[in-house]
Amino acid sequence: MTAHQGADRPRYAYLGPAGTFTEAALRQVVTPEEATYLPQVDVVAAIEAVRSGHADRAVVAIENSVEGGVSAVLDTLATGDPLMILGEVLVPVGFVLAGRPGTAIGDVRRVAAHPHAWAQCRRWLAAHLPGVVHVPATSNTAPAALLAGSGDPVGFDAALVPPPAVEHYGLAPLAQAVADNPHAVTRFVVVGPPGPVPPRTGSDKTTLVVHLPSNQAGALLEMLEQLATRGVNLSRIESRPIGDSLGRYSFSMDAEGHVEDERVAEALMGLHRVCPHVRFLGSYPRVDAPHGDVRPGTSDADFRAARTWLTALREGRAH
Repeated sequence: MTAHQGADRPRYAYLGPAGTFTEAALRQVVTPEEATYLPQVDVVAAIEAVRSGHADRAVVAIENSVEGGVSAVLDTLATGDPLMILGEVLVPVGFVLAGRPGTAIGDVRRVAAHPHAWAQCRRWLAAHLPGVVHVPATSNTAPAALLAGSGDPVGFDAALVPPPAVEHYGLAPLAQAVADNPHAVTRFVVVGPPGPVPPRTGSDKTTLVVHLPSNQAGALLEMLEQLATRGVNLSRIESRPIGDSLGRYSFSMDAEGHVEDERVAEALMGLHRVCPHVRFLGSYPRVDAPHGDVRPGTSDADFRAARTWLTALREGRAH
């Protein structure tokens, strides 16, 4: 994931500024000594930087254990010039309520936060700062950078920020560990231009975008049967509006397995036969354990044995 032909240092776009959870994910992929970090104003800009050639890779959040899929990332990957997911990393998520030095928590009336951060702290906020106003931010550290600025009014009194951002931006912690779920985690993916699929490891994930075969009753079942009958388990499936009219949806999904696995390949061919649009977003090593075992009759050996038997039948060598 870190090599780039024809350049001394690969360029990685990510949601900035410094101190975001995305930067923490990026540091798991490649160090600042190995690559050039390109902070972007939002996740769409990070992905489009790869499409335009201004970056070689992008690291973006795709799923949170509390809030689910990141719609902007799912929708941007589902349309436009094809891109591929090359890998994934997990980052634990926690927040601190921080302000400028000298700020007292009793003075806080407006809190800046990324919408996902606000959603993950809403119960704590309701209990400790009832009536506080949410000021949306473009990233988890954008309000920290504003608070650390010239001292001019910024339109809010405090911000929900990642713990490392407090020291990085010279802020004062007003309350620690304010997230409602201490076990929250965000999944980030490494996105690059189309190319060779990362080799199969035996613990892989395949990401797809699929449109339903029709708008009739049973269309979703018909689509899912292509996976279920081949023993392909889904670890994530989300509907997203196609956008051309009301009531038309596509499905973003993560399937357990690799495109080189017989069952996954057969399922992809089945989807291609019955669905009007299938976008393959890559097969890549997964960082967590598979949710289920391979169902009997759907291993690579089972598919190969069935194919050998069918060939023998066609050639008159078996009955």
